[in-house]
Amino acid sequence: MQQYREIKARHQDAILFFRMGDFYEMFYDDAETASRVLGLTLTSRNNGGAARVPLAGVPVKAVNEYLRRLVAQGFRVTICEQVEDPKLAKGLVRREVVETITPGAVFADDLLDGVRNNFLCALHQAGDAVGMAAADLSTGEFRLIRTTPADLEAVLARLAPGEMLVTRGAPPHHAIAARGEENTLITEREAWEFDAALASEELSRQFGVASLEGFGVGAEDTVAVSAAGALVRYLRELQPGGVPHLARPVVERPGNVMPLDEMTRRNLELVESLRGGETSGTLLDVLDRTMTPMGARALRQWILAPLSSRAAIEARLDAVEALARDALARPALRSALDGVRDVERLASKAAAGRATPRELGALGASLARLPAVEEAARRVAGGVEARSARAAADGAAADDVEEHAGDRSSGAIDDCLVHWDSCADLARDIAHTLVEHPPLAIGDERTIADGVDEELDALRALRDGGKDGIARIQAAERARTGITSLKVGYNRVFGYYIEVTNANRHLIPPDYQRRQTLTGAERYVTPELKEYEDQVLTAAERIEARERALFEALRARVGAAIARLQRVAGVVAQLDVLSTLAEVAEREGYVRPEMTDEFALEIVGGRHPVVERMMPREQFIPNDVRLTEDARMIILTGPNMAGKSTILRQIGLIVLMAQTGGFVPAVRARLGVVDRVFTRVGASDNLVRGQSTFMVEMSETSAILHTATRRSLVLLDEIGRGTSTYDGVSIAWAVSEHLHTVTGCKAVFATHYHELTQLADELEAIRNYNVAVREVGERVLFLHTLEPGGADRSYGIEVGRLAGLPEPVIARARELLHQLEGRRKANGERREAKGERRDEREERREVDGQLGLFAWAPDPVVERLREVDPNLVTPMQALQLLMELAEELERRG
Repeated sequence: MQQYREIKARHQDAILFFRMGDFYEMFYDDAETASRVLGLTLTSRNNGGAARVPLAGVPVKAVNEYLRRLVAQGFRVTICEQVEDPKLAKGLVRREVVETITPGAVFADDLLDGVRNNFLCALHQAGDAVGMAAADLSTGEFRLIRTTPADLEAVLARLAPGEMLVTRGAPPHHAIAARGEENTLITEREAWEFDAALASEELSRQFGVASLEGFGVGAEDTVAVSAAGALVRYLRELQPGGVPHLARPVVERPGNVMPLDEMTRRNLELVESLRGGETSGTLLDVLDRTMTPMGARALRQWILAPLSSRAAIEARLDAVEALARDALARPALRSALDGVRDVERLASKAAAGRATPRELGALGASLARLPAVEEAARRVAGGVEARSARAAADGAAADDVEEHAGDRSSGAIDDCLVHWDSCADLARDIAHTLVEHPPLAIGDERTIADGVDEELDALRALRDGGKDGIARIQAAERARTGITSLKVGYNRVFGYYIEVTNANRHLIPPDYQRRQTLTGAERYVTPELKEYEDQVLTAAERIEARERALFEALRARVGAAIARLQRVAGVVAQLDVLSTLAEVAEREGYVRPEMTDEFALEIVGGRHPVVERMMPREQFIPNDVRLTEDARMIILTGPNMAGKSTILRQIGLIVLMAQTGGFVPAVRARLGVVDRVFTRVGASDNLVRGQSTFMVEMSETSAILHTATRRSLVLLDEIGRGTSTYDGVSIAWAVSEHLHTVTGCKAVFATHYHELTQLADELEAIRNYNVAVREVGERVLFLHTLEPGGADRSYGIEVGRLAGLPEPVIARARELLHQLEGRRKANGERREAKGERRDEREERREVDGQLGLFAWAPDPVVERLREVDPNLVTPMQALQLLMELAEELERRG
């Protein structure tokens, strides 16, 4: 218990799993917490005094399940192991902490999601600059990220860290608070740990370099280096054995990838659906046909981080096109990738000394498949070169050369092959050393193959050849003594023995030692027989020890090549994603988008990739969208259920798919590269923050107006519907004017405020479109087709009928609608009878539709004011009129 208390004192913020033989035991508060969270039986033990200590324990063999449950609820767990053999220990068995497991620092497969990274992030802010460091302990991936306070939330949404390190006492950023609400563990560290000079020394020591400049780290990245230093220091605390598998850092700077804020990621359902975080019904679900875990993780990262550079986008598109065109090499590549296991995580385990024989065998089997992957990739690249050569030899016309410009290069595939390393030496080493099907642990079954080690082979022969050994000793002793009836046998009590009958006792040599007397015979042992017995009986233990030594040596050799393994894992992941995008493009009929640096966006026959997957292809209605400098904003009207939100989302998804580097669901697409995509679709509240639906809507709209630039794409749906009609129309109108005139970006605004269609007459770059319907009697047929012009009705009552509202309610609603429309018409006729004249534009700008919808009768006071011509009224008449109106209002209360 003294040993326990000393170790616990150094890990007070974690639950300590203290190894006691076949159990991990917890004491005091840890035991009480674990019994409550894990449902364990809480017992106690006598501590040598009057008080009894609370105790709870879990079996070593089942520990991962308990760890998973604790980590999932945000607990830290420190593992304290016995680090010496209890049989050899003198006194107390020595114990040491081998690791601390947190939600952001996990190695075990059953604590991880195989298709997504598990990042641990550190955050440091200096003025307007924000630096981040992100590490995935399970893969070794390490990033330095420089961003801005405005984009911080988007970066965190992309990384989705399991744990975040922040400076103790620093003012909390709202993005950090938001992650905390999503159950991200927030860990505070002392301010000195983020010191730039100390951080630079920490990183240089970790990677064995004199300067960080070789990693592409510049003076402008100091704030990110500060975060990275604190992160590496923390990782070393969690992993006392070090983190040798941590890859050299990749530096991310603003402008390389498109930041996607949380609302856009959520509204477009990129990787998680609105139905509670599921992947079904998402863009990821449609695109993910990856063959490897590394590819699945990379695809997710690509979707959440679209590219902002046209050159980088074109490189990926070239590769996807090359794979899509090659109907032989693409299946060959995907077949070769099938069966490649998680090289990235297996290699990290090897480098950290954690890989089991089975995992190291899986790594070797995966590496053995890499030559086939390389061959298929080179076939794709070779096919591109051949097509380009044929086109040149045929003297292709200029138009043909331009049309097949992508044939001149296989884009990102060329980059993959430049950095290719099949790690053939490692594959051979693993295959030569391990048996074909290695066990889960040393000692369970045979691990090292025959012929690898002479000593191991001899031990196995000794253990497995017991009968032959006895026969050999028996023959030798018969020859030496001349006793033909001499026998060598084995007894569980006495071990190996030589049995001689009493008639031959006079022939016994002097070195025979009597062990047992029988009726008519005596049993003896010799020094040579004892030695053989010791060898046979200890052979199993010696075999296990020798296998362990050979296996650990192999694991160390493989782990030393971690940089090569991480590099090839990244290349395999990239090939996997590119072939997946090509496969989906061919299956779904996607086309290569034409990317430009111009402003315009033109989509012909665009489709929603998720919605069309859920229905027969012929039932989905494609639509065209065109936004240019002189027609950069669309006011989209139409009835409920017509598909306005679907059209908005499909525009956003097509743009993001293109800038991810993939083909798009359209007949043709010509897209100017955008710096951001913003969406505000649907309604939700945030009760935790005390925000109503309308408040959330306004907050998200505010973020868009403050962040969007001329190169952005903004997609808005029903802004202003969460408040009164007057307020809502005013806000929607003002937002539209701001996006058109101040921001000047491409935008589509879907709305039921038909008054906004008047903006097309006021602002030169706004166009009206609606989603068409056809009325058949009292029923409405939704055509889901986009056409020019504004809609004049919302058909809400018809949608209510489709939703199953009772027929009497539908009938009464129609009756009231007719009454209200009749009153509006009567008001208009009355004004005309009084001689009111307005020009056409003023008539359109009059907000008299929805704004006056519930004016059941004209107000007398308002009507008297309406009849007054201020130019013909004297001051005394005006004063008299004011008194009369005041008295009228007072009488009405």
